[in-house]
Amino acid sequence: MISRVSVVKCNSYAPALVLGQVRRAIDLCGGITNFVKAGSSVLVKPNLLMAKEPEFGVTTHPEVVRSVVKILKEINCRIFIGDGPSVWGAQIENVDEVYERTGVKRIAAEEEVALVKFDKRRWRGKFPLTTWLDNCDYLVSLPKFKTHELTILTGAIKNLFGLVSDTYKTELHRKYFDAGDFSNILVDVYAEAKPALTVIDGIIAMEGDGPASAGKLYDAGLILAGSDCVALDSILALIMGLEPLDILTTKEAARRGLGTAQANSIHILGGRLEDIIERPFQLPQASLKRKLPRPVINIIRGLIRFYPKVEHGKCIRCGACVKACPKKVISLKDNRIKIDYSGCISCFCCQETCPAAAIKVKKGIFAKLIGL
Repeated sequence: MISRVSVVKCNSYAPALVLGQVRRAIDLCGGITNFVKAGSSVLVKPNLLMAKEPEFGVTTHPEVVRSVVKILKEINCRIFIGDGPSVWGAQIENVDEVYERTGVKRIAAEEEVALVKFDKRRWRGKFPLTTWLDNCDYLVSLPKFKTHELTILTGAIKNLFGLVSDTYKTELHRKYFDAGDFSNILVDVYAEAKPALTVIDGIIAMEGDGPASAGKLYDAGLILAGSDCVALDSILALIMGLEPLDILTTKEAARRGLGTAQANSIHILGGRLEDIIERPFQLPQASLKRKLPRPVINIIRGLIRFYPKVEHGKCIRCGACVKACPKKVISLKDNRIKIDYSGCISCFCCQETCPAAAIKVKKGIFAKLIGL
């Protein structure tokens, strides 16, 4: 089966430019009515990981959100914008600040569309998802193109984790802390809530120890669109300098027949892939062990360790990491963050939620010896 993915250049977040290029990306794939019926209700889900302003590159830029909203309004859709940010432990109390600081609240007000909270849920097997999926005819997903310490890539499939309601995200991290197991859960979510359309904000992407404040901004200048999240993530992997199946969510989703991961079965619209790829992304440190040959990993798996490490000079002692830790091994004592490494599962939820980039990756001795 051939999947279609559009990739267009966009070198800034100037509103008119973003609208034009988002429209072009969607039109290359057949136009908005190829994905969404006129007059329908649509849940628009950006990536709003935390309460950080757009210039930090952590969240989907509000002008990308605005552009998609404008295009949906042209076909008289009823639009609802929402996300379940990673504000662990007290989601509903903090989501207003996330919407405010990310600029999405302003966009919703200016475009006169509803901004909703994922405060009601319905169980879907292993996890609860927001009932806004039941209330709307279509889901349109707007991921941010970033690296991720646990999954290497956060893109089309990973963005859907925000549909998991309330603090159950922490519970899933606790139960499925291995990268493979957690990736399988992400694919479970994708199977339950496949978006009608995905538009990826890759204008300013993120590399290094993403997906939050510890990552480095990368001026990729891209917007991608399509309906096949597996194909979209496959193209993102190639842009990063990886093979599609290096991404465990892509590998598992393709195995289940949920999309296309073979590059020769993906029709790229808008340009040639060789003209898009510039240089490989800097990968998250903790993901490097998965680049070793599988037989080597099987032999030395127990010896390779990566841990979160607090840079106390940067720490603002907000307690976000304490709330985020699914194993409850992080504490704030004597005005200082402490980690009990005997119980640490290296899920890096603490790093993902730290607003001050104060949590880095600490390599174990063996990882250093073999040059990881």
